[in-house]
Amino acid sequence: MSKAHGIPLSSPDITAAEIQAVVEVMQSGHLSLGPRIPEFESQFRQYLGTREAVAVSSGTAGLHCCLLGLDVGRGDEVITTPFSFIASANSILMTGARPVFVDIDSRTMNMDPEKVSAVITPRTKAILAVEAFGNPASMNDIAAIAARHELPLVEDACEALGSAYKEKKAGTFGRCGVFAFYPNKQITTGEGGMIVTNDRELAETCRSLRNQGRHGGGGWLAHHRLGYNYRLSDIHAAIGVAQMQRLEEIITQRQRVAHQYVQLLLDNPHIVLPTIDKDTAMSWFVFVVRLTDDFTVTDRDAILQQLRKCNIGCSNYFPPIHLQPFYQEEMGYKPGDYPVTEYASDRTVALPFHNHLTANDCEMVVLQLNKAIAQTRGA
Repeated sequence: MSKAHGIPLSSPDITAAEIQAVVEVMQSGHLSLGPRIPEFESQFRQYLGTREAVAVSSGTAGLHCCLLGLDVGRGDEVITTPFSFIASANSILMTGARPVFVDIDSRTMNMDPEKVSAVITPRTKAILAVEAFGNPASMNDIAAIAARHELPLVEDACEALGSAYKEKKAGTFGRCGVFAFYPNKQITTGEGGMIVTNDRELAETCRSLRNQGRHGGGGWLAHHRLGYNYRLSDIHAAIGVAQMQRLEEIITQRQRVAHQYVQLLLDNPHIVLPTIDKDTAMSWFVFVVRLTDDFTVTDRDAILQQLRKCNIGCSNYFPPIHLQPFYQEEMGYKPGDYPVTEYASDRTVALPFHNHLTANDCEMVVLQLNKAIAQTRGA
């Protein structure tokens, strides 16, 4: 890429196939509740090997439906991570329940399994585990803890489509899994999400919840429960169908870019590369590095600013959820509550990551990153 407009942080991989799929839906007259939804769902069932797949309007909607389908509500607690996109914790609040955070393992960036059992109480209704940046590390351990305590595991696999641990695919470790298709994800539908599960009753409840509480053959104006407009349109689903047909190609391209970054940064003494377990097949959502311990959050922010001045997209994935203004003001969280999360978050740098990046682009990004690091250190 490396054009006058710079190198963006993310960019969807859209081809003529996706465009043609949208045109066909527009010409069909079935813009919603048409045949592309079950086709998209069928692709997911087959790919993941689950009994059920339920398309929804976003990953957030999918998490909300799953929690409601598991009867999570006011007075309940759901264990989750403070290191994630805010939707994972927000979906818990949307049910009236309270998120209970567990600090992360700095190696995997996922919730530390060794700290989960200590926060389980009689009010705990579920565990919502997130695969940070697409890494399924520790999901086996967390699933075992959930089973031991007879708690449902909701797997936020919104960043992990195509990842696997010991050949078990992300999204299939818990009672249900949720994927998301925002334009920076492995595949995109523009906006959208997918629930997968082997629990047919839960799937039917989620179908009802996504469609204003309608259920079975009761008719369009018969609403059996409080529901939501969480439907995915056929336009979005058509894009998803075309993207799923290219999924392995897309994952391979993203692995290529990740490998290029690893090779360029392997010997950099100021950078901590992502740690990927040998039993993990990684489907990369983003490429996030961390600065070493001798850098501060002020240093990191200066490096991000310098990269942006060079028209290189970058970000600080992720700011701790518990330190977001709403969570501090409404729930009383404060700095120091989850120190591993805070320490890691202060040093993260998300580099440009998408299928269109060339080897030259990666070299340019790393060159500018190295210059920014040197400038910050006064070299």
